Order: sequence, then structure tokens, then C-alpha cells
Amino acid sequence: MSQSAAAFAAHPAHLPHGRPAAPFIKWVGGKGRLLAQFEPLLPPSLERRRHVEPFIGGGALFFHRQPRSALLSDVNEHLITTYCAIRDDVESVIRRLRRLQKAHSEETYYASRERYNGARSMARSERAALFIYLNKTCFNGLHRVNQKGHFNVPMGRYVNPRILDEEGLRRASAALQGAELLHQSFEQILRHVRPSDFVYFDPPYAPVSPTANFTSYAEGGFGLAEQELLRDVFVELDRRRCKVMLSNSDTPLIHELYKGFRIDRVAAPRAINCNAKKRGPVTEVVVRNYE
Repeated sequence: MSQSAAAFAAHPAHLPHGRPAAPFIKWVGGKGRLLAQFEPLLPPSLERRRHVEPFIGGGALFFHRQPRSALLSDVNEHLITTYCAIRDDVESVIRRLRRLQKAHSEETYYASRERYNGARSMARSERAALFIYLNKTCFNGLHRVNQKGHFNVPMGRYVNPRILDEEGLRRASAALQGAELLHQSFEQILRHVRPSDFVYFDPPYAPVSPTANFTSYAEGGFGLAEQELLRDVFVELDRRRCKVMLSNSDTPLIHELYKGFRIDRVAAPRAINCNAKKRGPVTEVVVRNYE
């Protein structure tokens, strides 16, 4: 039995006295707190549909649903590499994280960041361990890169960060056993979808301020052109009879782009803001092509 198969057999996604699988990284815009509001918005006969997410991020909805079959993708290559390592070689990732947790310090953080950015090649399990370690210990769990593509977030001021959650990683590995993982941009999902698929989009959001500059919005330049392309992909998936659901900001632009589709509002917490008084509930929209 292979290592991943052994992990799957020994650590199923749900154990009688354990917790279910859950996201193992922090991700800006994660949907963990919105799952209860999403439940009544999901399509019928969901258990018979393949789960497709072209912006996987932290994967809150995927881990909540734990579908038998899934296609998960993202434009962030290191994120997909990390998911692959957790699915296929979780014990190696755990061993490397144990060492990083034991050695954690400011010196270790910046040395790890330098290796993460500078190494031309490394074992997939090491890349995944560094990705998770930096994610758990950097400022606010932000994934931000500079123009050279280097991760440049400073170390966070955590007293005792939880760098390694062995049970959580093994449960995530079990949940990922039925998932195909692809490094690709969102529009490439059109090459892979089937009419019976359920597709959920959680893209970088359109800016809330009407005066925001699209050219400076979001890592990777996800601006107005990308929002319009995403709408076109949504329309094409609707034409192909997929069930499609999308999250985005509650703005006139998004309402205009998806005019003709079902739009519901949900209340979302806003956790990342340098001013604590501005952290609170805001409205987002969920767009659907079904009732």
C-alpha cells in the first residue's frame, strides 16, 4: 500500500470521535464563516455532481462538502503544489513541519522565506511545508508577492502560532483523495467541465470603492478585464448546463455584470483591516444560474 493510500485508510475524512476535514491554510476571503448561509443556496442533487473550484484558495466549501469527485485549480502554482503534496505525501510534509515548528524563530522565518523564494528546485513536500509554515507565521496570513514573484510578507507577531496540526493535515489528505488538482487560470476550466458539474467561483473581489484603481487591485492584476472575462466564463458554463455559483463584492459593477442571474446577499465578516473598528460585517453577493 502506498503512503498516501495508507494515510487515507488510517485517517478517513470523518472519524467517529474526530473533527471533520477543514482548510489547513489561512486565506484572505476564506468562506468558513459563510458556510451556513451558503447551504440553502447550493443546487439540488449536489451529491451526484462533481465539485469544481477554479479559485481554490483555502478550500472552505470543498472541505465542508467533501465530495467524492472534485476538480480544484488555481493560478497560484505553489498553492496547488501544496495541495498535491498534502494529498499524495502528507507524512513527509508533517515531518518537515515538525522541524520548522521546533526551530521557529525570527531567524528561521526569514531564512525559510529566503529559501522559499530562492531555491530553483526542491522536493514537493519541502515546498509545501515552507508554504504552510510561512502562511501560519507571516503577518495576517497574507499571500503577497513582489514584481519578481517573491513572497515578501514580514513575520507576524504571534506568541505561539500553531504551525503543525497533524490530525488536520491527515484529514485534509483523506478529503483530497478524490480530487484532481490543476495549476491553471480560471478560464481554462472550460476545457474540463461537464454539464453535470457544480462550479463555484470565489475570485479576487471587485473593489468596493467606485474610485478604486483596477490596475492596482489584487495580486496578479485581477482587474476589470478579468472580472468581465469571468462573467463570460460564467455565461458559457450556464450555456453548457452546469450549475454555477459565484461570490463577489456587493457593488453596482457586479450587479450589472450578472444582470439576469439570481443574486442574493450574504453578511460576511471583514477580519483584515489595520483599524480594528472597521472590522465587522459587510454584504457580499452570491450569484447563481439556478433557483
